[in-house]
Amino acid sequence: MMNYSSARSDPPDKTAVRAESLNVLRGTRQVLRDLDFTIPRGQITGLLGPSGCGKTTLMRAIVGTQAKVTGTLDILGRPAGHPTLRTRIGYVTQAPSVYDDLTVRQNLTYFAAILDPGHAAADRRHDVDRVLADVDLTSHADALAGNLSGGQRSRVSLAVALLGTPELLVLDEPTVGLDPVLRRDLWSLFHDIAASRGATLLISSHVMDEAERCHRLLLMREGRILAEDTPDALRTRTHSETVEAAFLHLVDEATAAARAKETTR
Repeated sequence: MMNYSSARSDPPDKTAVRAESLNVLRGTRQVLRDLDFTIPRGQITGLLGPSGCGKTTLMRAIVGTQAKVTGTLDILGRPAGHPTLRTRIGYVTQAPSVYDDLTVRQNLTYFAAILDPGHAAADRRHDVDRVLADVDLTSHADALAGNLSGGQRSRVSLAVALLGTPELLVLDEPTVGLDPVLRRDLWSLFHDIAASRGATLLISSHVMDEAERCHRLLLMREGRILAEDTPDALRTRTHSETVEAAFLHLVDEATAAARAKETTR
């Protein structure tokens, strides 16, 4: 079970997420294996790795929706899943989480009311207008969500996550299927959120060129953390020109180490 007793409150200017000996089982299969890492506050951390390596499972564990989690996982100084974290974390899943029979504005108004039912209606409207502008959907505010393109529906989900100005944003492949211009604009928004609001962003992707847009990286493969560092440090460490080449170097290195271990048994 999750080790709540050892959860501690890190200094607010240092650590947003801290994991120690983190494991996740799905059925009888171990999806995450003994993960140890930290995610600093106020920065964009990229979670990169091939499909099926455990990125989504790790994100679900961080937001507190994953079952069979063991080890220590502290989020903003609280154990993952703690009730007080509900309004402090924004989460965007791979599949857009919106109601197709409601307009964009109606979706946002509904989720704003759930997030903070005691908020005045005028304040909720202001919050809705703010996130519509953030994701460039003001002109589509009265369109039915079911009539939007896939990229637009993804942006509605992002707008929902931005309601209430969360301290931690967990975004599961938010740019999948988007055109290059929109991808560029969203990454500009992500950096603005981190810089101007001091928020922490954890963004997963299997597209290695997006790694260059992050302050720090967690590289994953087969349920394990291969490396945790800045893009520059990873390139320097592996004598590589790109993060993708660095990732492949680390994969080869880990594979060789595993084979050597097998031969010595």
